[in-house]
Amino acid sequence: MDRYELRRQDYALSVDQGELQRAYRDFLSAHCPLETVRAAEATGFDADLWRRWCATGAASMALPESVGGDGATLVDLVLVAEELGRRLAPLPWIDHVCGARLLARLGVLDDAAVVSGESIVGLDAVETPGAGPRLVPSGAVAAQVLVRDGDDVVRLTHRKPPAGVANIGCLPMAWIDPAAADTCTVLASGPDAAAAHRLAMDEWRLLTAAALAGLVEETMTIAARFATTRYTLGVPIGSLQGISHPLADVAVAVEGGRALARRAAWYLDHEPAARPELAPAAFVFLADVAPRAATTAVQVQGGLGVSAEAAATAYLVRARGWSLAGGDPAATAVRIGRLVAERESA
Repeated sequence: MDRYELRRQDYALSVDQGELQRAYRDFLSAHCPLETVRAAEATGFDADLWRRWCATGAASMALPESVGGDGATLVDLVLVAEELGRRLAPLPWIDHVCGARLLARLGVLDDAAVVSGESIVGLDAVETPGAGPRLVPSGAVAAQVLVRDGDDVVRLTHRKPPAGVANIGCLPMAWIDPAAADTCTVLASGPDAAAAHRLAMDEWRLLTAAALAGLVEETMTIAARFATTRYTLGVPIGSLQGISHPLADVAVAVEGGRALARRAAWYLDHEPAARPELAPAAFVFLADVAPRAATTAVQVQGGLGVSAEAAATAYLVRARGWSLAGGDPAATAVRIGRLVAERESA
């Protein structure tokens, strides 16, 4: 039997991975209540929380040991991303680790501040080659931003990061214009450089999908808790089919999305060329499920759910905003079709 055959069919977590996820869940439960999330909405970033987060090794864990990192697997990173989404943490961790991993892949990661997370790396999440301005999800807080220009991977730096742009995802988003950057350095060129950037984008989509899975699960927890404590005609509203069936549908969908994300992470780690469509597929699936699930949670709570101070509303706007931070998911769906068609014709 192929040594990977059983693993392809079994994506259960190891004991260490379970403990890793619990550790980050406990950390965010203690340090990132909804009040912290609300307080950071204007900027999309909590600097004090970021320092505490990086002190746990969350930034270095994602990098290979050869550059001073801890060599975590993508499955490990997916588990951490789930917890970020569960708490709506105002942290640009996904952008940073994907950008830092791209620097390591290109052999140009020589800054200990990037490894530790002290210096944040931004990544152009919209994979549109070209030299014009682009919205970068972490552009307002990143010390450097990596963009693709044709077959070049370019590093842009600003002495002062551009002003943030208001967005429903409450991300530290900003317009980044290569022509206005203080420095513009070509890090690598050619098809291999473009492929490395494409892999970084697949990792970004994968971790964003995992964050959306955590977000959806928490929205269902909020809705289910409400449905079991509100009564009508002497019974909990959760016992009514109009409430229980939609919640059950979402629960099934989020489990499927989580399994897809973990499977995609395993393939990217071990056999990246075998199933390249899995990571973008996880993103497209959860980009569709998350806003619908959050909408269901709001509907379950009725007028309370749509109030500005309701937790369900905070999850709803981020479910929509995070799904669009990398551009239209439909464009990713087109790429999935192209990848599958190429494999089938081969």
